[in-house]
Amino acid sequence: MNKILQLFDENYVKNLFEKEVLPLYPDFAGIKKINIYAYKKNIWENTYHVVVEFKTDFITNDGKIKQLPIFCSAHSDEPRKNVYDSLKFLWESGFGGGYLTIPHPLFYSDYFSGTFYRGVEGNNLYYYIREGDREAVEVMTQKAAAWFAKLHKTPISSARNFNKENSRIETVFPGVKHILHRIKRDHSEYFNAYEKIYNRLIGKENNFLNSTDKRWLVHGDAHPENIIKVGKTKIAVIDFTDLCLSDFTRDLGAFLQQLEYMSNRKIGDTEFTEKIKKIFLDKYFKLVPDIKMDDAVKERINNYYYWTMMRTITYFLIKDIEEPERAKPLIEKIFNDFNI
Repeated sequence: MNKILQLFDENYVKNLFEKEVLPLYPDFAGIKKINIYAYKKNIWENTYHVVVEFKTDFITNDGKIKQLPIFCSAHSDEPRKNVYDSLKFLWESGFGGGYLTIPHPLFYSDYFSGTFYRGVEGNNLYYYIREGDREAVEVMTQKAAAWFAKLHKTPISSARNFNKENSRIETVFPGVKHILHRIKRDHSEYFNAYEKIYNRLIGKENNFLNSTDKRWLVHGDAHPENIIKVGKTKIAVIDFTDLCLSDFTRDLGAFLQQLEYMSNRKIGDTEFTEKIKKIFLDKYFKLVPDIKMDDAVKERINNYYYWTMMRTITYFLIKDIEEPERAKPLIEKIFNDFNI
């Protein structure tokens, strides 16, 4: 039996949490019940990739019930220790409280190669985009800018590069070599253009990163689905698999491209889309006055904007069930902008 199946056994998980989680909460006396929900359940004979939520009813010292959402992200071939280390570092660097927060890291399991953390509850920014709630989108976009500004201002003297491969476009999973191989095999009509675009994107990034020792903590997967509204004035950012040391403009370019793409598709008002993109940048640079939005910074932001567009195109072209019709307008835009 695949050992990961134990995480779907309430009694097993209850014993595990009594050992690992209860000591972290002195106000809790025990665990009454755990409801288990799988968000990702890819389980084969000996390998697995799962994301599981455990809605856990804790018994407080005064006999009341307090429910907490506890999650596990586990992968048999990609140990999630870097996720735990990332969360722990950020939690201890000021993201454990206030209005700009993250999930609370609880413990790491070598046995499962999984990180356990207390999740955050609420709707993400993409939800409000889909609902057409423009006021909420504007407010959350400003808060997202504040969160990324806080991340990029976090001192890195005691940080390590939590995911070194993700520090460069060329090696971000699954790697450019793999992407070009898949495109050449499955969509050869785009191969030459793909190669030219990636050479340009990688070249521009390398020109900057090789010219300086300066690095910033970068989330690495900045998009609206990872921005969660957890209260009237509070947001959290989730998914730290890609946290690394790199160029801060990567988060800005990625977020702007995904914000634009999702807003244009779901709200369909290009003027509003440009408005919220401006709101994001204005708020961000107001909070990081030591960095100026000059031409060089704009060029780096644009480089990551187009890289994110390429990632979206690639996803539609090589996913299990391809959606070339969704890739086509993005392909036309980037080919036009790159004069290909």
